[in-house]
Amino acid sequence: MPCLAWPASSNRRPLHKAQRVDDAFFVRLKAKLILLAAVPLLLSLALIAAAVRTQSQELARREHLLVEQAYMAARQAELKHYVELATGMVRALREQGGNTADVQREALRLLSLLSYGDDGYFFVYDLQGRVLMHSRQPDLVGQNLWTLRDLEGQQTIQQLIARARSGGGYVPYFWRKPSSGLMARKLGYVVTVPDWDWMIGTGLYLDDIDATMAELDRQAGGHIQTTLLWIAGIAALGIGLLTASGVWLNLSEHKVTDAKLRLLARQVVQSQEDERAHLARELHDGTSQTLVSAKLQIEAAMDKLGRGERAVVLSLAKALARLNDSLDEVRRISHRLRPAMLDTLGLPAALELLGREWGEHSSARVRVRIEGTQSDLPVEVKTALFRVAQEAVTNISKHADALEVDIVLSFDAHSLRLDIRDDGCGFDAAAVQLDPRRGIGLRNMRERMASIGGRFEVHSGAGSGTWLVASVPADAVERLRKA
Repeated sequence: MPCLAWPASSNRRPLHKAQRVDDAFFVRLKAKLILLAAVPLLLSLALIAAAVRTQSQELARREHLLVEQAYMAARQAELKHYVELATGMVRALREQGGNTADVQREALRLLSLLSYGDDGYFFVYDLQGRVLMHSRQPDLVGQNLWTLRDLEGQQTIQQLIARARSGGGYVPYFWRKPSSGLMARKLGYVVTVPDWDWMIGTGLYLDDIDATMAELDRQAGGHIQTTLLWIAGIAALGIGLLTASGVWLNLSEHKVTDAKLRLLARQVVQSQEDERAHLARELHDGTSQTLVSAKLQIEAAMDKLGRGERAVVLSLAKALARLNDSLDEVRRISHRLRPAMLDTLGLPAALELLGREWGEHSSARVRVRIEGTQSDLPVEVKTALFRVAQEAVTNISKHADALEVDIVLSFDAHSLRLDIRDDGCGFDAAAVQLDPRRGIGLRNMRERMASIGGRFEVHSGAGSGTWLVASVPADAVERLRKA
């Protein structure tokens, strides 16, 4: 006969589809709840980040303005002090008297010697724009710069002279920086020497202030960026905590649901077994007794008619044979529904009876061995292992074409283990697992073992026989014993 797929189908379905639908619904519900918790958190943090950014930028702008004003005030005071020193020196020379031309030449000479810093110097113009002294650009002396314009198109010398004529003051403009040779912003302070028609002034370049303010703005921007990164990190941490909480909640709920499902599966199996036991008792105590009574009456009638009509005797003999067959069938069905030996003498005796009875109706040689020290087992464990063995031998008889079958029940300190081996044709275990239309018997066995916290393994291959292993850890057995 051809070797068919070993795991035969069964009327029982693998798992409750409604339970999977409910689990999927609750998973989606939890995901939505987590999303509803995450969105307000992200929105709040986004608003906080926007407010922090706006306030930080405004604070940086004000700080920039205050620092720039402080720098400019310090520079203005410094320039005014320098010019007052220069004009004081000129005043001292004028008070000494002498030839005015000689005094002016001496004053210009002394002013040309005054300097401060790398780019601090004095300049002297007459009120018509002619350069009288310029210590850092002597080539300009004698030139009239009245029409000179700076980079912004402003008439630099005219503005300086106008400010000096109005009593002195500050004038911003562009001028070439001696140390670098580049045009740079400069703040000048000028006054007049009325008797001589001079304009005396000095100035400080502002590029260092610009560089300082740019560095200040850069640092402020960096601080704002760091603050926003901190907020983003807090948001990521919050989302991570929410996600972790959701995962933990899902895992916890999954464990609870799985435990409830296992308990429900055990209860369903136990209910089935109780119903089978009840039906077996009814068959044995009711139908079987009725059949036995009818058999006895037929036998008595046959004895009385033994000397009577031969045809009547033959008819009663046929009825008695059919009655005996019915009685054997009822006993067989009662035993398969729930062997009484499983409840009275335990799993080892029930397995030995299963092997003996199956061997009597099969051409295969069946060996049943019990290893280790036997102990009392919970009803769920005895039932699950017996049903696995029953399903296995049924499928072996239908599909494996085996000559030898070994059933080994092992007791040890760590687990309870049932091994079933046959030398039949085997099957492709991986292909059967992937095909939803096949392997239902295997899934039934696996679910039975999973419902009591056990494991189920299948090792098979085409032409190499099949090896089934059903095991239950000792702690699971103990837990079921206490339940």
